[in-house]
Amino acid sequence: MLVRERMTAHPITISADTPVSEALNFMRQNRVRRLPVLDKRGRLVGIVAEKDLLYASPSPATSLSVYEIGYLLSKLKVSEIMVREVITVAPDCPLEEAARIMVDHRIGGLPVVENGQMIGIITQTDIFKVFLEMLGAREQGLRLSMAVSNRPGTLAAVAGEVARLGGDIVALGTFYGADRTQRSITLKVCGVAEEELVQGLEKVGARVLDIRR
Repeated sequence: MLVRERMTAHPITISADTPVSEALNFMRQNRVRRLPVLDKRGRLVGIVAEKDLLYASPSPATSLSVYEIGYLLSKLKVSEIMVREVITVAPDCPLEEAARIMVDHRIGGLPVVENGQMIGIITQTDIFKVFLEMLGAREQGLRLSMAVSNRPGTLAAVAGEVARLGGDIVALGTFYGADRTQRSITLKVCGVAEEELVQGLEKVGARVLDIRR
């Protein structure tokens, strides 16, 4: 799966001369937590997050009046607090690579740039939605977590046993096990009885750790 398949195309943007107070209201009205900043030619020149705007706002403990606060915020522009060195990805970037970049750099979103123009944005929320799909969070069926040996053919054996029992795998995820010799598999299966499924998987070497509907 590539970034272009899950990004938000034509995201909401602002200009660098937007007042901080206006940018914060704009975020809240549109329920977004970050805004790409474009210049007059439509080129990406920065990005600003909600936390950046909040940090720039006066503390509730300030002695300034509400009028003074409003005046100061009207003078403070997004260009003065935005991040200028923006990390971006291309639309054909694998989704897991985009997720890795977000985790490694501790950021919640990445503008998607193609041929020098921003065409979308991919956020941690988009990644979470894919995670829900991958594990079948909205699908009905038996959910199993199991430990298996980390050797070639193990996943095929598990899938083959489910098929032999007449079951249908509606979701599957593989994860690191306790060490390099093991892997953890999470399945969502329908069309087969619980006891029969557990017995069948144990026959092919899987150790069922948890099962629930």
